[in-house]
Amino acid sequence: MPDHDKAMRPEDITRLFVERSNAGDAAGVAALYEEDAVLAYPPGSQTVGREAIRELWEKVLAGRPHFEREEPLPTLVAGDIALTSTPPKDGAGARAQVVRRQPDGSWLRIIDQPEFVAPAG
Repeated sequence: MPDHDKAMRPEDITRLFVERSNAGDAAGVAALYEEDAVLAYPPGSQTVGREAIRELWEKVLAGRPHFEREEPLPTLVAGDIALTSTPPKDGAGARAQVVRRQPDGSWLRIIDQPEFVAPAG
């Protein structure tokens, strides 16, 4: 796997995700996740593990989608765990990720919920 810039703040992951996705770099997107991370995507299912996340993003990025950068909301940090979120520009409802500080001080996603939708009612 090629060297990639590391997220040295939890908020960096959102920017790196957009940059790597727009470059078609599925391996780079997957590198933002811990080895056993859980991604709630496609909607209604889960993709578990960095390798499965890479394979998923290879398929998604084959269509050359374009992602817009979304300004992160304030991050909630408790020791080596943080909750990040962004208000989505695509109307998906909300995005939230749990990230963990790594031994080198960088941050990786452990749980990713990219599309919350408001309950009907």
